[in-house]
Amino acid sequence: MEVAPATPRPDASEKFRRKRDLILDAASRQINLRGLKGLTFVGVAEAVGLNTTSITYYFKRKELLAAATLERGVDRWTELLRNAARADSHRGRVRALIHEYLETIIRIRAGEEPPLTLLSDMRALEDDSRTRLIQRYQRLLWKTAAFFGPMPDTAAKARNLARAQILLDTLHWSRTWLPLYSDADFPRVETRLFDFIEHGYAGSGAGSDTSWAPQLLQIDDDITSTGKEISRETYFRAATLLMNERGYRGASVERIAAQLNVSKGSFYHHLDGKDDLVLDCFDQSYSRVSKAQHMAIALDGDYWLRLNSSIATLLRVQFDGQFPLLRTTAMQALPEELRPAVIQRSNRMAQRFAGMIIDGITEGSIRPIDPLIASQCLMAALNAAFDFRPWAQARLSLDEAVRIYGQQLAFGMFDD
Repeated sequence: MEVAPATPRPDASEKFRRKRDLILDAASRQINLRGLKGLTFVGVAEAVGLNTTSITYYFKRKELLAAATLERGVDRWTELLRNAARADSHRGRVRALIHEYLETIIRIRAGEEPPLTLLSDMRALEDDSRTRLIQRYQRLLWKTAAFFGPMPDTAAKARNLARAQILLDTLHWSRTWLPLYSDADFPRVETRLFDFIEHGYAGSGAGSDTSWAPQLLQIDDDITSTGKEISRETYFRAATLLMNERGYRGASVERIAAQLNVSKGSFYHHLDGKDDLVLDCFDQSYSRVSKAQHMAIALDGDYWLRLNSSIATLLRVQFDGQFPLLRTTAMQALPEELRPAVIQRSNRMAQRFAGMIIDGITEGSIRPIDPLIASQCLMAALNAAFDFRPWAQARLSLDEAVRIYGQQLAFGMFDD
């Protein structure tokens, strides 16, 4: 099997290295803008002033270019972690990682560094490349987990892995909201983001784990069915699972139809096309999140209970995995003209979390934190939970998994 090298050959000329790097830079921008499905030799060739035949001198196939681009993205995250690991305390390393990441974004904005490649589409690669890159990312996750402290037993490993997953996905997700801040605001962003990671959102009256007692809400009465009849909702479920696991490119119409043991003709009988299906899946997911939020707000009790209940309900949906929420990374694959509406609705859900936080701060059940940054952290944590299903299934129960993961958000992510 052909494997794209992670770095240029040792004997490669400087000219070769520079041109290869330019090609990877252009590929990274295409993946970030349009997902893996939008990566083309033609687009990359135009960006670097070559013809498509010249691109094949560096990468024989698009799949090899995609794998090399994503591998370089993993390399850069490895370097961020290596730099942060020089700090002399657990809190210092986590703070340093946030700082290193934000400094990188500033240099990218200034044109001093190429963009960080979004890594979510590595699921859509061919199986060998996909497996290799996911394994490398798993090693990054373990290295990040070690930033939070020693892991002498299973319980400590479970906590630190949850913390690492939340932190890394919070940084990945920050691309959607950091454009709201200027470079001059980044020191404050760093302080407030670390404050949330360190202490969570629990108010002074919620100082122990026993106070975390959410009410699980039933949000899927109208769409969960045990019948065998194929419907639009059946396609939503199958497509959501496939896109979460394989990305937009990997969730082909053929795969979706095969998952349901129906023909492509049946797919087009129920749906107009794949882009319409993605929009419908987003609509279903966002409606379920909104329903959980509204049902939680309607509960008797304070906003500590309400916020915990909405988060716990959505975490259970993600960990159960039968009909999860669609990962927000799928919006990369949407046509550019369709993305603003999807992003706007995502921002509305984040603002609703922010409103719950503000009301909780006002009544004293939530501690004073930056509600805008905290709400985006919650969105990222919920989004990341789907990928953590194997971790959740290794716990004694789904309730325990929800408790461990949810308490990292509520009480903060350090034991000492």
